[in-house]
Amino acid sequence: MPVLPLRRLPLARARNPLAACIVVGAAWASTHGWRLLGSKDTRSSRSLLHVSVEPPEQSLLGDLYTATSLPLLAVTCVLGWLTRPTADAEQVPKGFQQFQFQYLLVWFLAITADWLQGPYVYELYASYGWSKADIARLFVAGFASSMLTGTFIGSVADAWGRKFCAILYCILYGLACLTKHVNVYGVLMLGRLLGGAATSLLFSTFECWMVGEHKRCGFPDGLLRYMFGLMFFVQYLAAIGAGWLAQLAASSMPLTQVADSDALWYGGSTLPFDLSLAFLLTAMPAIYFMWQENYGERRGEGVAGLSQVALSFQAGCDALASDWRVPLLGLAVAAFESSMYVFVFNWTPALDGCSAGTPPHGLIFSAFMMACMCGSSLFNLLDASIAPIKALWPVCLLAAGALATVASSLFTTSSEALIFFSFLAFEACVGAYFPCVSTVKSELVPEEARAGVYNVYRVPLNMCVVLLLLADLESPNRISWWDDVEDIICDLQHIAPVLSAGRHDAWGGTAEDQ
Repeated sequence: MPVLPLRRLPLARARNPLAACIVVGAAWASTHGWRLLGSKDTRSSRSLLHVSVEPPEQSLLGDLYTATSLPLLAVTCVLGWLTRPTADAEQVPKGFQQFQFQYLLVWFLAITADWLQGPYVYELYASYGWSKADIARLFVAGFASSMLTGTFIGSVADAWGRKFCAILYCILYGLACLTKHVNVYGVLMLGRLLGGAATSLLFSTFECWMVGEHKRCGFPDGLLRYMFGLMFFVQYLAAIGAGWLAQLAASSMPLTQVADSDALWYGGSTLPFDLSLAFLLTAMPAIYFMWQENYGERRGEGVAGLSQVALSFQAGCDALASDWRVPLLGLAVAAFESSMYVFVFNWTPALDGCSAGTPPHGLIFSAFMMACMCGSSLFNLLDASIAPIKALWPVCLLAAGALATVASSLFTTSSEALIFFSFLAFEACVGAYFPCVSTVKSELVPEEARAGVYNVYRVPLNMCVVLLLLADLESPNRISWWDDVEDIICDLQHIAPVLSAGRHDAWGGTAEDQ
């Protein structure tokens, strides 16, 4: 079967501190590159099973994503600069800058490898000809793998060593990238399982190593918050750049079948995963030569270290029973974040179904990350006197409104522009939600039971994600998922005001009063 080249946008990556100038220039160049590509006599197809169609003529609407990216990028740069992490140079001890470089370089390589895969996971599976139900099962496998390994991976890293587990992340994710070249469902399923386990390592092991090394070196605790700020700042920049780089890679050559092979493919949507593999292979020697091994407080306890999982869950359950606001917050977390994770699965088919051609998924992903960074920056610019719980309710309301707009559009006009802008609004709410809810959790959840409570929170969250995806398998109606998400996120609108009304001291009253 002949494979036609996909019309995509070549993009560039930008780095701090001159992001405002460099990134805008790169975006301008990429916009003109998109128009040049659009003038060629090319065709596009959504998958290998779809009939090829002529691309639409270029117009403001046809160039929707590039026309949106430039002003959104400018706003992101301004807000990012206003809220950038800073530290007093006089308080920075000797050796801290070296530690900062060693961690942030590895973190950038590792997190970029993860973000590179985001824009093209669904598209690759669809290009291989798998149905939406088949793809949903693959996503469910990834979430289930992350759910199961996430409950004990922290204890494993404490016992085996954080440096060792960081290298293990690179190995597992690298193997997951290789499976993307094989159009065999069982191999793709194995890749999702490996990717789920690797993701749990990414968002636990690296942070634990940084905190452990920070304390081992005796650096001030105040600089730890500064490091967290830099960590998330680099994460957002990496996400934006990864979307552009993935777009450039995927547009460089079409998805092509290897000669004399029914299962092996290269090019097209597999190239972002090859780039991810390159970042992982670069991260491995960086970790090996630049990091020192550190362990948790329970190093050497072996099975006893793993038994901490049960003790952690027990402490979490005790905390849930001691204060009614703790489980209510868990419901809020499950409601919002489950809609977010299911959004990850559905944004590609939602936009593909409304587009006459193949949307530039990498550019769209970068726009989502820019909106997310804008939301986070806006929250950080709020007056410190405003309680985070008071900001959580309007964030949830706006997120529900954005998804309701998408559902309405899918019911009626299927407007690509309206759906895209609603997605941007939802991502901005996601960006504001995380620092907001993290602050609320830090105030409400007891420190001695924090790890256990967070592990318990993951159970209803992952159950909601899995059930929503499984429910979508048998649904012939393309908007059914949005109805479910609307119901869930609207429930959170009722939970947030109750939490706000039930605050103790700074939360506005005791639980007994409520």
